[in-house]
Parts: sequence; C-alpha cells; structure tokens
Amino acid sequence: MNREFLTKTLGPGLLFAGAAVGVSHFVQSTRAGAVFGLGLLLIIIAANVIKYPAFSFGPRYAAATGTSLLEGYRRQGTWALVVYALVTLATMFTVQAAVTLVTAAILAALLDAKMSPDNLWWISLALMAFCAALLGVGKYRWLDRIIKVVVPALTILTVIATVLVIPRIKWSSMAVVPSSADWKLHLMFIAPLVGWMPSAIDISVWHSLWTLAKRNDADHAPSIRESLLDFKIGYIGTACLAVCFLLLGAGVLHGSGKPAPAGAVGFAVTVLNLYTETLGEWSRYLIGGCAVMVMFSTTLTVVDGFPRALSALAARFQRPEEPGEDVVAKPNPLLYWLFAGIIAIGSLIILKYYLKRFKELVDLATTISFFTAPVLAYLNHRAVTSPEIPADHRPSPGMITFSLACIGLLSLLAAWWLYVRFL
Repeated sequence: MNREFLTKTLGPGLLFAGAAVGVSHFVQSTRAGAVFGLGLLLIIIAANVIKYPAFSFGPRYAAATGTSLLEGYRRQGTWALVVYALVTLATMFTVQAAVTLVTAAILAALLDAKMSPDNLWWISLALMAFCAALLGVGKYRWLDRIIKVVVPALTILTVIATVLVIPRIKWSSMAVVPSSADWKLHLMFIAPLVGWMPSAIDISVWHSLWTLAKRNDADHAPSIRESLLDFKIGYIGTACLAVCFLLLGAGVLHGSGKPAPAGAVGFAVTVLNLYTETLGEWSRYLIGGCAVMVMFSTTLTVVDGFPRALSALAARFQRPEEPGEDVVAKPNPLLYWLFAGIIAIGSLIILKYYLKRFKELVDLATTISFFTAPVLAYLNHRAVTSPEIPADHRPSPGMITFSLACIGLLSLLAAWWLYVRFL
C-alpha cells in the first residue's frame, strides 16, 4: 500500500464504512448480542457476505466507466431510476432522523445533559447544522479528510473495548446456532438487522459518487484494482466491527438481568451505563468516545450522501451522464442544498412529532431495505455486466456466479421471512 494509493485513491471505502457503522452496528449488532448472545453471529456474518458483490459493484462501475451507478440504472430503463428514487424517498427522512437522534442521545449521556425530547431535538438540529457547515466549507475534500481520521479512531477504540469485554463472555452458555424454540423470536429481529447490515444496498450508489468525487479531488483516475482495494478495506472493516459490537453486547448486556430498552435512544444510554457499572467509571469515556465517533461519522456521511445522490438522480432523469462529468463529482449546489434542507426539515419533523413511534419508523425503514435488497442487488449486477463495461473490467465469471447466488439468497430470505411471519 504505497503513499500514492493512500493520498489519491483511499477514501470512498472509508466513507462507506463511516456510513455503514452506525445504527446497524452500535444499536442493532449490540442489541443482537444483548438479547441473543451469539445466536445471531452467523446471520451477521452471512449478511455481510451475501451483500458483498452488490456493494463492490458500485466502485467497480465508477472506476470502469467514469460514471456513477445511477447511469448504469438509467441505461436499464427509467423504471430502474424510479425504483431507486422510491427506496430513497421511503427511507431518507427516517435514516437521517435515526442516526442524528442516536448521536444526540450519546452526546447528551456522555455530557450528563438532560435527556428530554426537546433537548435531544435541539442537539440533533445542532449536529445537522454542524455537518452541513463542514460540507459547505470543505465540500468533498473535508469529508474525505475527516473520515480518514474518524474511521481509524473509532476502529481502534472499538477493538480496545472488545478486547476488554471478551473475558466476560460466557462462551460455554452461548450457542452460535439458536435453538428451534428461539427461531420465532429471532425471526422478528432478522429483517431489521439484515436490512441495514452492513448497510442498505442503495448506498452503493453513494459509493460510486464518492469514487468520482475522489477522482476529481485527487486528479487521479483509479484502476479497478485500486478502487476495489479501497472498497475492501472499508467493507472488511465494517464486517469486523459488526462482530465486535455483537461481542460487546454479549459480554456486557446478555445475562445481566436488565432488559434492553426497545428504543434506540434508551438502548444507547443503557449501553453506556452498563459499561460503567461493569468495567468502571473510566470506561464511560472510552465507550462513549467510540460511540460518538461511530455515530458522528454516520451522521456526516448521511447528511452528504442523500442530497448528493438525489441531485445526481434528478440529472439522470433529464439526460445521460458523460464519463468524468464534473457536475457528478461536484453536484449542482442549488439541488444539493435544496435536497439537504428538505431532508433535514423532514427529519426534524419526525423527531418533533413522531418520537413516540420512532422505533416503528426505524423498523419500517430497515424492513424496506431488507425487502428491496435483492432488487437493488440485481440492478447493480446488470449494470456491471452490461455492454458498456469493457470485458476486462467486468467481474470474473466466479464473481458473477457468486453475485447471482447472493441475489437468490437475499430473495429466498425475504420470501422465507414472509412465509414464516404471515403463514
């Protein structure tokens, strides 16, 4: 890994990690460990494995064509752009509200601030404004630089915390494969967990856009190999961190005798308090710092990702995308900030008036991501195997077969969930 790679290619993969390692990891993975011990370990690993091809096709398509994955959708027909638009519109307000609220709650708990709905709302507003200010001043360059500091830091802190907790895990009493009596209970958790594990597949579009922005910022067109190495660093890191948070939940919360709160805010605060009780007061700031970095990185990337994708999407409805097109790497400022403002307002409305039903909204968003995963994975597969991709830039025959198998598995998992749940 030479210096040129570190400065001119590395970045989009870490942005992916920053976007992925958020509610899905700190809340969902930790809750999985808290409630089921190691019972969902194989599900978490499997979710990361079967989504790998779909996520890898985002940076591959951008590096191969010099255009975003949205252009790959446009070439398949307007219907593909409509599918992506519907998925984005159905989840964007809840996603931004969720990541910002959990970040606000952790900050409030760490600073011993009042945990009232009004206080959390104002902290959430301040977080969104701070992220918008960073992006407004520094644009992609600052986003890239900040994430290169935050993601390695949160990784180190998470690993340290996991090492401290591992001796407390009662390995002999925790089964990796759940008993048949527990399957119904596990089933209700699978859709929300897998939907955002490691993240929703629609952010593969963000990854392709970040790849083009990095290309513009560094004035360097990365090869397929370089782009995939950058992707693998971020992706493997997110998968490992998911396992770390599962172990943290299993070691500190599972068997503690204290029920895990249903809401993300209550759960986040409970996690900090239990670490303090278990490991000592000093651990509050280690775990709290880790949690703040985890959630801030997600908030920052989400504040950028949605408006960046929507402004590019609006352009794709109007015309084709040209290779190396500057307006893709640097989105239309008017559209970018218009969408950013709309999403921020919608998210704040949810936090103001629908906080009591917030868990239902998050479960709905994660479930939508769960059921649309095979559709978006199929669109990504068609994009990278299309005629506009040079033959030597397409995935290998083995990866193509693996991708089709993963799409089938995602489809079967969704069908199985519906069958067991409703029949």
